[in-house]
Amino acid sequence: MNLILSKNVLTNISGTSVAGMSIEAPEIARSARPGQFVAIMVSEVGERIPLTIVENHPKNGTVSIIFQEAGLTTKLLGKMNAGEEIYSIVGPLGHPTDIKKYGKIIMVGGGVGIAEILPVAAALKAAGNHVTTILGARTKNILILEKELKALSDEFYVATDDGSYGRKGFTIDVLDELLKKSKYDLVYSVGPIPMMRRTAAVTKPYGVKTLVSLNALMVDATGMCGCCRVTVAGEVKFSCVDGPEFDANSVDWDELTKRNNIYSEKEKHICSLSKL
Repeated sequence: MNLILSKNVLTNISGTSVAGMSIEAPEIARSARPGQFVAIMVSEVGERIPLTIVENHPKNGTVSIIFQEAGLTTKLLGKMNAGEEIYSIVGPLGHPTDIKKYGKIIMVGGGVGIAEILPVAAALKAAGNHVTTILGARTKNILILEKELKALSDEFYVATDDGSYGRKGFTIDVLDELLKKSKYDLVYSVGPIPMMRRTAAVTKPYGVKTLVSLNALMVDATGMCGCCRVTVAGEVKFSCVDGPEFDANSVDWDELTKRNNIYSEKEKHICSLSKL
């Protein structure tokens, strides 16, 4: 069992709830690196879901996660509070990000994917890189971690779909403008699949190395089930053990989109039953 030490609701607007938790997990805290994730089971009869390790504190033996209540399991997790115990947490999983001095980098985060770029941005900044961050959200009230990422960034931009904060538009609009003006050595993007796909399309003409952290469906998260397979440069890869980071312009985005929508109708049905 893993004790929840603290819980913080980051946003709760129009049914979109995003929360952060600090969880007691000393062995994971000692080993975790930026870019890795954990697989969590809320209860003994529940499914395993992958969640990014946003922070790890080896001295305190804790890891922090941020999640959006979307499916049944994240909704159940959202009902838990400090002092309660999560049935199982496994990790760290996946390959850590290759942290080194690239030069000028751009971090692009959308929605809850912003949580995933935070530890990577911090590590790349510490490695001596010039960090530009672009955050995107549908509206101002659901933007997360602005303060934390702004403190790490040499340049900082926000785009909202409705124009309620920052500039009206999308992260890719800002990205394209920056790439037209200057040469960058790396673009790192995490967010909804359509956003990451468009990021790849924008960066390809400029020839800039572009990495994405994929949120492919996972069941086992240790390479046993094959549910998270994705085609990269014509080869089958597993997001859990070969990723979660891949070259954005080598991903078969059509296949990934179709696979991630396989259970969408069933998820809606299960979530509706959970309200009964």
